[in-house]
Amino acid sequence: MKFKTEIKPYHGAAGGWGALESTTRFVFDSKKVLSNLRNLMRVNKGRGFDCPGCAWGDDNHSTFSFCENGAKAVSWEATRKAVEPEFFAQHSVSKLRAQSDYFLEYQGRLTHPMRYNRTTDHYEPISWDAAFSLIASHLNGLESPDQADFYTSGRASNEASYLYQVFGRMFGTNNFPDCSNMCHEASGVGLKQSIGVGKGTIRLDDFEKADAIFVFGQNPGTNHPRMLHSLRHASDRGAKVVSFNTLRERGLERFADPQKPLEVVTPKAGRISAAYYQPNLGGDMAAVRGMVKALLQTHRERIASGQPSLFDEEFIAAHCAGVDEYLAVVDATSWEKITGQSGLSEQDLREAASIYMNAERVICTWAMGVTQHKHSVPTVREITNLQLLFGQLGKPGAGLCPVRGHSNVQGNRTMGIDEKAPAALLDAMESHFKFTPPRVPGHNTVEALEAMLRKEARVLICLGGNLAAAAPDTPRTEQALSNLELSVQISTKLNRTHLTPGAEALILPTLGRTELDMQATGSQFITVEDSFSMVHASEGVGIPLSTEQRSETAIVCGIANAVLGDKYLDWMALADDYNLIRDHIEATIPGFKDFNARCDIKGGFYLGNAAAELKFNTLSGKANFSASPLPEVLIPMGDRNAPFTLQTLRSHDQYNTTIYGLDDRYRGVYGQREVLFIHPQDLADLGLQDGELVEIETLWNDGVERKVTGFKLVSYDIPRGNLAAYYPETNPLVPMSSFGDQTHTPTSKAVPVTIRRCQPKVDLQRIA
Repeated sequence: MKFKTEIKPYHGAAGGWGALESTTRFVFDSKKVLSNLRNLMRVNKGRGFDCPGCAWGDDNHSTFSFCENGAKAVSWEATRKAVEPEFFAQHSVSKLRAQSDYFLEYQGRLTHPMRYNRTTDHYEPISWDAAFSLIASHLNGLESPDQADFYTSGRASNEASYLYQVFGRMFGTNNFPDCSNMCHEASGVGLKQSIGVGKGTIRLDDFEKADAIFVFGQNPGTNHPRMLHSLRHASDRGAKVVSFNTLRERGLERFADPQKPLEVVTPKAGRISAAYYQPNLGGDMAAVRGMVKALLQTHRERIASGQPSLFDEEFIAAHCAGVDEYLAVVDATSWEKITGQSGLSEQDLREAASIYMNAERVICTWAMGVTQHKHSVPTVREITNLQLLFGQLGKPGAGLCPVRGHSNVQGNRTMGIDEKAPAALLDAMESHFKFTPPRVPGHNTVEALEAMLRKEARVLICLGGNLAAAAPDTPRTEQALSNLELSVQISTKLNRTHLTPGAEALILPTLGRTELDMQATGSQFITVEDSFSMVHASEGVGIPLSTEQRSETAIVCGIANAVLGDKYLDWMALADDYNLIRDHIEATIPGFKDFNARCDIKGGFYLGNAAAELKFNTLSGKANFSASPLPEVLIPMGDRNAPFTLQTLRSHDQYNTTIYGLDDRYRGVYGQREVLFIHPQDLADLGLQDGELVEIETLWNDGVERKVTGFKLVSYDIPRGNLAAYYPETNPLVPMSSFGDQTHTPTSKAVPVTIRRCQPKVDLQRIA
């Protein structure tokens, strides 16, 4: 497939006609136009199906409740294109491995269970019973249950995730690496330490009541576009949206609502950010520290002049611990350190602080620009410190809001997908199911890959996801997957991980969120949890492409039944009736009383949040200030003389590792993905020009060469010394040994690199 490649600045707002045109094109490309139009009208609506894209909440007020990227996800899941056994007979794994991720996604839906034949290098059909028997043979033949890893994608439903972790623990392991380990782990860890709960404290309608919204390290225009509606509405009514983002992103500047005809057909658009700051990569903690330092000065000046305290002293005294230690650290942090590390001026940070202190109700929200650094946990806690000083918890229009990625990644963790499961969950499972769950922590994602490299982990089962493309250090990740004795992928579409098989490998085709799930007791629905702790029922309507496709829940039950039999559970009865699964969830997980009955509540039901009620499940019983100093350096294990810091990010035509197309409209990139965004002055200093091709090399301390080549330079509004490029193309540059403290999250937003002009290729045939 050939595409027109060009770099052309995009002058429109986010959303508007561009979003409508793109959505229409993807619906038509799916070859199921009418059914997909019907599908889109049921996305995030009542008892329709929950969008398989991001985890943003449902507003239940709009005519339609989907965004451009959600439409891509729905249309491409509900495509007529099919990857059938004949496709695998025609294409060897080696030949498919040479294809792009876009090519793999474009082939369509997987329709039959397939088994890899190493002798022929082809996948071949296998029956479901034979596939389950093969899995059981490998798992039951392990010397220890801890030689198996059970990976989970954030797409999996509550019901499938719950049974998956029950099965894994009945099998005898806590090895539950998941996509959270690679994205928002720092949010959970940091928030638990500070306020006792690892989730955001707000609900969606709090955006309608906030006076200021501080947005750190996220690009909602691409990653969760429905958030733009909330930000736009807040801005329209006078709330101040303040953005801290290294790149200048169109979705944080202005937004044209596709649901308003005038804004579709005219240049009319609404402003999003009242103030926009571009910190260095990893500089958000220093930026917030600078705001607090400015606010602390104002606070003391007010006290000295007899004015009321700037801080919420009553809230701090009643609900917080450690404030004196924290303020002492603020005093000890110099402005020189703050401005040098953040890349922002003292004036910038005083301006941001002024906006904050003049707002009665403030929301702080963040995403992976904050969580994929070595010091991400202290950064999350620093944002929390700011909110605690002003009592911005437990009241309408205020609180903390980590914006999760995949549609049920938060629900997965609630359901027990956690390598460090809470003792209360294990106790409840032991009492309810009458078995003894393992108590030793299991593998997170990086630990699982390291165990595979050492050949200590022998079997990997993936409930969704595309680990080969999502994980860091691509050559080492692929070697780890190749070392397995058996890899099992439960998938909707062909992806890179299928092409990195172990000695044996299975592809098990599953139904998508959009499709009818018929079991013995009739049509089934599943549930998911969004970023606001709302649980929604989701029921697909589309007719599956193949009778061989099975639901994720049925596949998990089939595997568990083959491995364990019915000693503890009648797995096949659970596959027949998902209500029975929800009964078990209700019995073992807090917040799910009357689960089945509450699934009928329009708009879903709220799980609750103790911290939002000012009940802090910490050792102190209070919200804890964190007194962490700023990091000495932002990349402590890398070459401190590295000229550039690289972040990996998504293009607009992708979701996680799924590549829907080759355009990144808002950044002005078309028909290509191997580009490198760089400040114009950095280009000039290097003696390079826009459009030249370069190689990018990681500067790390382990002697391993990490390099990608052939990336086109693109001038962009980004701070000097900072670079950006798309993943998975630049995942080979992210060292597996570079991860966040306390999280093991790869530092994909903090890669020390150097760049140089590509050497011209030598034409060996011409020389000969």
